[in-house]
Amino acid sequence: MMQWEQLLSLRRQGDTNKRLRIEQDETRLGFEVDYDRVIFSSAFRSLQDKTQVIPLSKTSFVHTRLTHSLEVSVVGRSLGRTVGKAILEKYPHLQKTHGYQFNDFGAIVAVASLAHDIGNPPFGHSGEKAIGNYFLNGKGKRFKSQLTAKEYQDLVDFEGNANGFKILTETKNGVEGSLRLSYATLGAFMKYPKESLPKKPTNHIADKKYGVFQSEKKFFIEVAEELELQKRGNEKEMSYGRHPLAYLVEAADDICYTIIDFEDGINLGLIEEEFALEYLINLVRDTIYTEKYNNLTKSSDRLAYLRSLAINTLVTEAATIFIENEEAILKGDFSESLLDKSKYKAQIEDIIKISVEKIYRSSEVTDKEIAGYKILNTLLDVFTTSAENSHNNSLSHFDRLILNDLDITIDENSSVYEYLIESCNYISRLTDGNALLIFQKITGKL
Repeated sequence: MMQWEQLLSLRRQGDTNKRLRIEQDETRLGFEVDYDRVIFSSAFRSLQDKTQVIPLSKTSFVHTRLTHSLEVSVVGRSLGRTVGKAILEKYPHLQKTHGYQFNDFGAIVAVASLAHDIGNPPFGHSGEKAIGNYFLNGKGKRFKSQLTAKEYQDLVDFEGNANGFKILTETKNGVEGSLRLSYATLGAFMKYPKESLPKKPTNHIADKKYGVFQSEKKFFIEVAEELELQKRGNEKEMSYGRHPLAYLVEAADDICYTIIDFEDGINLGLIEEEFALEYLINLVRDTIYTEKYNNLTKSSDRLAYLRSLAINTLVTEAATIFIENEEAILKGDFSESLLDKSKYKAQIEDIIKISVEKIYRSSEVTDKEIAGYKILNTLLDVFTTSAENSHNNSLSHFDRLILNDLDITIDENSSVYEYLIESCNYISRLTDGNALLIFQKITGKL
């Protein structure tokens, strides 16, 4: 059974000794420092021009990855504080002996929520698929014989969650220049604490995807052991139970994309407004203040009211489910997402079904996803070829132009896997707009 004392570790990357709470700046608690570091990182800022629903959208109504992440962070903070208050009441020694406050729980979940999409490539989830497809079916397949099975799986099943962990933990000159987030925050960030292979055909939510590339495997094991996450599987595979607060990060994301993507669809005219309002009403029927709702004359005000009420309803629901199942979560026996246990599951599924049909499969989305595939495939082909030629000391003039122009350096000691995963990481950091501009430059469409 996992213990909160370990799960709330303030140890940071590069620390030789565990840092005591007394060493923290009283005006900025350790977990709040994590939030500040993510906010000011270049990787986080790039989310302002990355797809949430509509790629390369020109309307201010539509959420980007940045606005989505900020909203998920606010919801996550509320969830963390609510749960933290209950945890401290149940285990008073956490506060009396160790000095933890309910705000600590809120801060951990808030920063992990803030960073939850930081590893996503341009053009949304289709960007992940485009990278994987290049190595599975495209020209990148030529590297398969030079990689281990796990290294190749990292590429053909490129995962934004694993790339996010890479970005959050990368170092420059040892630890200098890295974000150096607390291990508690890194644990909460990790929704899928396992490597890409073996794939597990289980119904456990932690096995849905993977969260660690081979390049970060050693450090993640260090984090997992510090937090005393439960080891899963056999000795030959790296798989751990989730940090309990990862369930709250997941719930915050689920709440926001369910409700706010739906709202974006309404604002874009992809979903009929009156039709959509009925779906939201079904979700908040138990908590809606009918007289107040009927007094709202503008449909936009009604939508805003229902959206706020829906988010609040699901936050309360998710926190309640977590608190009721806290012991099972600590034992690693809780195998579903929090909202999968919700009494509102049917209403949530109805909303998601409409979003899939009306938004995610709309021509406005699919047309730009098709363009995104072409853009990323071209960038991958050029970057990996230049990196390959640099690694083999057979650079062409074009290769040098590419590497110099994009300020990419290939370490002569890098393995094939290392320069490929770094190429993917470089591309993943590009915004939608920058990816398009580089594509136009490469193809001569200036």
